[in-house]
Amino acid sequence: MGLIREPKNIDFTVKSKPWTEEELFDFRKLMNELKAKNASKKIRKKTIKKKISA
Repeated sequence: MGLIREPKNIDFTVKSKPWTEEELFDFRKLMNELKAKNASKKIRKKTIKKKISA
């Protein structure tokens, strides 16, 4: 697959707008919930493997 050239007078670069404080708060809250959920799954898997192999 070759390179695609930008047509003249058209800019394909996109600048994202900064997040508001409310959006950042919601995102951080969601990420903390997901991390806690995933961490508990990892702990369960380790304990199950130990019980089976013992």
